[in-house]
Formats: sequence, structure tokens, C-alpha cells
Amino acid sequence: MNAAAAPNTALERYYQFHSRIYDATRWSFLFGREEILRRVECVASPRRILEVGCGTGRNLAGLRKRFKAARITGVDLSEQMLTIAAQKVRDDQITLLRRSYSAPVHIGHTGFDLALFSYALSMFNPGWEQAIDAAWDDLDEGGLIAVVDFSHSRFSWFRRWMGVNHVRMESHLWPYLGRRFMPLLDERFSAYGGVWSYGIFIGRKQS
Repeated sequence: MNAAAAPNTALERYYQFHSRIYDATRWSFLFGREEILRRVECVASPRRILEVGCGTGRNLAGLRKRFKAARITGVDLSEQMLTIAAQKVRDDQITLLRRSYSAPVHIGHTGFDLALFSYALSMFNPGWEQAIDAAWDDLDEGGLIAVVDFSHSRFSWFRRWMGVNHVRMESHLWPYLGRRFMPLLDERFSAYGGVWSYGIFIGRKQS
């Protein structure tokens, strides 16, 4: 769950504190992060990977373990989170960029085979549509987008609380993803007995 869409001073302040406790606390509610990597591995062997909202580098390490030959780029807006990521993933095949993600990263004709968003898009408010569009531009033809994120909650008090933490939970991501990419996987899962749900989406870029 991290910020990399449009410049947002409030989010940067949020992660000045949360970067210090992120890895120790997020395991208890950011479900599906290992599952989406496993699902991607079942359908592809990407050589150039982009993670948007890479945060402290947890997924970067997981991507390196699964895709040993890949060149990986991690993008995040938070300087504090990237500092932690740089300490965690000391690898000359992993590049970390501090920037927003309202426009593509790649330059020239070589794009990415995989774009991963792990609990990032639900925090891009505004900016989630632009980020999905930027991923479309960043991916080569046939490349995959992989998203794991919060979906929705039937409890208004929980949606309000998540809003305080910059998360939008209105099932808004999945229809747009399904229109932009050919779905290979599009599922929702219940968390904590139905307090909220999260989703996993894997889609292929096709002109």
C-alpha cells in the first residue's frame, strides 16, 4: 500500500511515519501479495519488470527470487520508503526511482513484460486511472499487468477509516482494468470474515 501516482504532500507526510513500521504491521492485512507473484509465475517469465508503489522493497525481493534473470525497476514517491528498499535489495539489476506514476517510465521502444501494483492503486486518489493508462504504455505488446489491492467493504465505518488512511474502497479498480487489459485472472477474496474484500487481477496487453 503505497503512493506513486500524483505528487501528494499528505501522503508523503503519512509515509514519513509509516515507513518505520510498514513491514512490521502490514502483514496482518495486506493479503494476497505472495499469491499474485505465484500466479504470475504460472503464466509468464518476465525479463523486464516494473513495480509501481514498491515501498520498502518487499515485493522486489520476491520478484528477484522468482525471476532471477529479470531486470527490475521499482517506482515510489516516498523517499523514506525507497531508502529502506535500497538497503533491502542491494542488486545492480534492480533500479529504484523516486517519482510519480502519472506517465510511463520507459524511454524508447523497449518496454516492460510485467507491471505490478501491490496495494498501490487504491491510494491514487486522484490518479488511479492515469496510473493504469501509464502501465498500458509501459508494457510491451503481450505484457502483463498484475494487481492485488483492496476492493470494497459493506461497512461504512470501515470505508471511512480506510479513507483516513488514504485508501478508497469502492470496487472501482476492477472494471477499468478489465476494459484496458484482457483478463487472465479477476477474483475477489474475503478478509476477516467479510469485513472487507481484496482482489487479484492479471491482464494481458492487447491492441
